[in-house]
Amino acid sequence: VTLLYAFLHMRHSLKYFDKMRCLRKRSAVSFLGVLVICLLFMNLYIEDGYVLEGDKQLIRETATHQLNPERYVHTFKDLSNFSGSINISYRYLAGTPLPRKRYLTIGLSSVKRKKGNYLLETIKSIFEQSSYEELKEIAVVVQLADFDSAWCEGMVQDISQKFAHHIIAGRLIVIHVPEEYYPVLDGLKRNYNDPEDRVKFRSKQNVDYAFLLNFCANLSDYYVMLEDDVRCSKNFLTAVKKVITSREGSYWVTLEFSKLGYIGKLYHSHDLPRLAHFLLMFYQEMPCDWLLIHFRGLLAQKEVIRFKPSLFQHMGYYSSYKGAENKLKDDDFEEESFDIPDNPPANLHTNMNVFENYEASKAYSSIDEYFWGKAPSTGDFYGIVFEKPIKISKIKVVTGTEDRQNDILHHGALEVGEKIVGSKKGRQCTTYLRLGEFKNGNFEITDVEHKVLFDINCMRILVTKSQKEWLIIRSISIWTSQTPNQ
Repeated sequence: VTLLYAFLHMRHSLKYFDKMRCLRKRSAVSFLGVLVICLLFMNLYIEDGYVLEGDKQLIRETATHQLNPERYVHTFKDLSNFSGSINISYRYLAGTPLPRKRYLTIGLSSVKRKKGNYLLETIKSIFEQSSYEELKEIAVVVQLADFDSAWCEGMVQDISQKFAHHIIAGRLIVIHVPEEYYPVLDGLKRNYNDPEDRVKFRSKQNVDYAFLLNFCANLSDYYVMLEDDVRCSKNFLTAVKKVITSREGSYWVTLEFSKLGYIGKLYHSHDLPRLAHFLLMFYQEMPCDWLLIHFRGLLAQKEVIRFKPSLFQHMGYYSSYKGAENKLKDDDFEEESFDIPDNPPANLHTNMNVFENYEASKAYSSIDEYFWGKAPSTGDFYGIVFEKPIKISKIKVVTGTEDRQNDILHHGALEVGEKIVGSKKGRQCTTYLRLGEFKNGNFEITDVEHKVLFDINCMRILVTKSQKEWLIIRSISIWTSQTPNQ
């Protein structure tokens, strides 16, 4: 009886285990089925083109606004998906596709405001502050990004009436992206404790900018973003071109011509597809001006490169968000024409003892940085060897800063030279002509082309008496006249 009971118990146990194995098999099949369905949905979601989710860790890091750009530089640079355009259809509300590529595209995105509208004044400022020659090299793209069709139609009529000749000349295009191409803008993440309507506003703005960048990617060599309530400086394009020329040979992602928001940020057009995808990837995470900082860092530009004086000024009094007051102004802005130096490409060198990373190149720049050397001795110099012989009309050198007013060149002279000798790294001129002495740490001379009869190959700042104070060369500005053989 005992054996029979044991046998029956064993048989019951085996049936139980067989049943469990079948359940596990069915569970495994069910799980695999669910997994396959999930993968299919994920694939469809990724192919949708609105939010690219290639790197989940990157998304999580950026959402905290504490992104470590160096960690992701290579990953972001190597993502080939970011080089293609976003597959959406644009409506041309005014103007037609550009017949030829321009030097600079100016992008504006505008929505209906509860108070005030500055778009027409902004467009007017762009054209009025540009010369006829400059107008040949620019294209203005206005994106009407509001879903109110009546407002869009009214704005198109106003723009077409006031700027008809610019539209006909192919300088002005007005576009619109239908609402159906936008991602979901409700129920978004409430980062930074922003209210729901604020999150929706800034998220849609990111998408607006992404679609505008995508459209402008192949229109010109460079692209600058303005907001729709901006005033421009006179001949801003000429100033931009000078700055770009002065940065030849150096790496940059973003050049800034205003310290406010998304105003006056300049990009290479070949970077626009990646920037457009980037804004779409993180459209609900944070405001666009924060995303721009991360984008610049991911492409290995660590520092801000901003130029003074600013070329663009915020003029709106009411924000496009709920008509709130927005009195922000750029105190570095100068509206009237100002004289930006040419600073032609050159090699810079010094025999002074340089302090930390305040190297020679930082004095020969339009941005707010400087050269700083330890107490110089008689005969020490700061040298500039131009890549090509030049004619100079004006030279201005400023030493010291407001914080360190005694770190000036107390005794020094400025000289120009000709007849270069030596290898690339050790090139220098054999003869120099002294143009004058420094006074109170500064030097300025005009009409140089009438005082120097030869084509200038070199320029140097020479210390004529030792000083115990350190030396800051804050800025070196050179204006050229007609170049040789021109």
